[in-house]
Amino acid sequence: MYDIKWIRENRETFDKSRERRGLEPLAATLLALDDARRAAIGKLQAAQERRNAASKEIGAAMQAKDQAKAEALKAEVATIKEEWPQMEAAEREAIAALDEALSEIPNAPLESVPDGKDENDNVEVSRWGEPRKFDFTPKEHFELGEGLGLMDFEAATRLSGARFVVNKGKLARLERALAQFMLDLHTDQHGYQEVNPPLLMRDEAMFGTAQLPKFREDQFSVTAGRCSVESARDQANYWLIPTAEVPLTNLAGGQILDEAQLPLRMTAGTYCFRAEAGAAGRDTRGMIRQHQFFKVELVSITTPEQSLEEHERMTGCAERVLQLLELPYRKVALCTGDMGFASQKTYDLEVWLPGQGKYREISSCSVCGDFQARRMNARYRPKEGGPRFVHTLNGSGVAVGRALVAVLENYQQADGSIEAPKVLRPYMGGVELISRG
Repeated sequence: MYDIKWIRENRETFDKSRERRGLEPLAATLLALDDARRAAIGKLQAAQERRNAASKEIGAAMQAKDQAKAEALKAEVATIKEEWPQMEAAEREAIAALDEALSEIPNAPLESVPDGKDENDNVEVSRWGEPRKFDFTPKEHFELGEGLGLMDFEAATRLSGARFVVNKGKLARLERALAQFMLDLHTDQHGYQEVNPPLLMRDEAMFGTAQLPKFREDQFSVTAGRCSVESARDQANYWLIPTAEVPLTNLAGGQILDEAQLPLRMTAGTYCFRAEAGAAGRDTRGMIRQHQFFKVELVSITTPEQSLEEHERMTGCAERVLQLLELPYRKVALCTGDMGFASQKTYDLEVWLPGQGKYREISSCSVCGDFQARRMNARYRPKEGGPRFVHTLNGSGVAVGRALVAVLENYQQADGSIEAPKVLRPYMGGVELISRG
């Protein structure tokens, strides 16, 4: 979230950053809203000062036995008192109008982010691993899962509707093994602290990481006594988390951390929930795009000086997951037109899916600068000077469901069985092959 003072002092820079995202200039509109806010606040302050002064003048007039003046002053005070609620309402409305406008402005991209309109303008940074050459035609994950009798979309549809799945037996264990492997890797080798957070968030937490208000239609809401299975349109008591980024990042919200605590690194394996309101007709079969999925999340809270180095480090932690699973992938720098709302810079990791014959996103790692910190008032106390806003970062380390998809397709055998990756076998009780029956 932007500071309106910064926009006033850097209006050309602000509009230029919007232009890079393909957005219209907005500084003039925001400054007009700020002028209205200032005027409303000034009017209320002036009325307060005049009421206080008139009250004193009434006492002086009464002491001087100037009844006419005292009555005129009393009438003036009464008028101010009568108009006071309207002036307060005008002030609240002016402040709310500016705050709402600021809350819907995306973060500014860093200079190193490539310019572009959409995913076609993203820039490949590197590749790891060679796609396996099959001596048979590889199948997609849902064909493999259903062929094993361990992936049931029909039952999930009966229970919950479209974009859900029921995994069973060794396939369910494989999914659990992936999550445990990732969490162990990030805690034991990468220095992240494991956190088990709530899955229900208040409005303030969703606002803090910028899921609200702009992306309200993409969320699931939970109200007292009922759960809305549509994207929420009404005020909600709670929201189901779309990612553990929300609770993990908000742990710093409203806090002043000591500089010695930073960087603060956290990881969590949680179910995530997304309405996929804008995904009609996309990935309708299989597990690529679901309403409920499991993901291991990485979050870092840093000083401004640490954040860019931490971004590279975090991306490397996610890459290590794919390397140990021996899954070919590529690293892509997202262009200005494809970046997330809160991001300054994002790397996507795209894993090779032989069944689809293409790379698909499995992790997204973003540095957000102080954009989220301003929304949630997350600060730290440096060794010298007053409190400063922290920088926040988040990334998938990685999406467990999509990792399962990648393992199924990359480790499939000609008879439809699935070889268990070596790194997962200790989590699978030594199982080396998943086959029907």
